[in-house]
Amino acid sequence: MKAFRKLGIALCSVLLMTACGQKKNETAAPAAAASDEKPLVTLAQVVEEPVAQIQVYSATIVGEIKNNIAPATPARISKINVEVGDQVKRGQVLVEMDETTLSQQEMQLKNLETEFNRIDQLYKVGGVSQSEWDNMKLQLEVARKSLKTLRENTRLASPIDGIVTARTYDNGDLYGGQPILVVQKIAPVKLTINVSEQYYSKVSKGDEVSIELDAYPGETFTGKVSLIYPTVDAMTHTFPVEILVANKDLKLRPGMFARATLNLGIQNHVVVPDLAIEKRSGSGDRFVYVYSNGKVSYNKVELGQRLGDRYELISGVENGAMVVTAGQSRLSDGCEVTVNK
Repeated sequence: MKAFRKLGIALCSVLLMTACGQKKNETAAPAAAASDEKPLVTLAQVVEEPVAQIQVYSATIVGEIKNNIAPATPARISKINVEVGDQVKRGQVLVEMDETTLSQQEMQLKNLETEFNRIDQLYKVGGVSQSEWDNMKLQLEVARKSLKTLRENTRLASPIDGIVTARTYDNGDLYGGQPILVVQKIAPVKLTINVSEQYYSKVSKGDEVSIELDAYPGETFTGKVSLIYPTVDAMTHTFPVEILVANKDLKLRPGMFARATLNLGIQNHVVVPDLAIEKRSGSGDRFVYVYSNGKVSYNKVELGQRLGDRYELISGVENGAMVVTAGQSRLSDGCEVTVNK
């Protein structure tokens, strides 16, 4: 009787395990089917179209000419006649230095002139030789040139029409090497931008440039390319371009931050929806998934300009290609997909 009972328990256990196994297999089947399902994607066809090559560059406004006002040798500053912000004219005396040395040389020159007049009278009647006359004449010319230079370094004048943009000393200070004043010509002003070498043949002298400044939001100024440097920087692969802005109303001032916009012509480039652009984690690379024959491939792209809800592509995708615009989260390079109709 006990043997019969044990046999019955064993049979029940076998039946229970079989039933559980069947139920587990029935549950696993749909999961397996789900894992075999292809990712669903939405596609868009890209096209090549003409795109204006608009490039924006940051720069700082500087004066067309910048002059440092300073004497040639150390001396005491007697008087500074202008302040920062003053407009000055060419030839206007801006700084007066101590005139002690100047006065001494002026007196020496008068003595030399008197002595030369005496020698000259003697020379005319044969009282002195030609060499004596020549030597006295040379001394007089040297003294006159020295006095002229000393005057220029005692009464410091502006070499340009401009505006005083910096002052380093006060009256009575001893000049010690730094410019006493800085004068800049700000009509016109200029800015220098560094343009990629790929556009070297696209930039020409005289090209118009649109200028915007944070100081004048919503206002646009017009400049012109005035100088194109003849060499390209081997490290950055850029070349400097100088732009002049007339600045007749003097609104633009040295030191202001500016954005210069260049139109470098028209080029045909592929344009794709911005939804197709993906960023590779851990790097700055941008890529798209390109669809072909039921599969997608990973294509690294070089972005150009943003055009509303689209991007210009410099490289990476061919004209007419189909790109994925939705469903990228489940994709990998080479995987099969189902296209959302």
